[in-house]
Amino acid sequence: MSTESPCIDICKFDNKTGLCIGCLRTRDECKSWKKMKDKHRRKIIEDRARREHKLSK
Repeated sequence: MSTESPCIDICKFDNKTGLCIGCLRTRDECKSWKKMKDKHRRKIIEDRARREHKLSK
């Protein structure tokens, strides 16, 4: 089963962290999402709390 994209159609990137303020992925992660293996996708999603904390600083 394929891991769904966490995209919520905001697509604005924080200049300091490089993370999307909507889905908390980097530009490169967003661009390569469809080509990624599910294991890598799940790692990105599981890392959401840390990324959110980094964005809020």
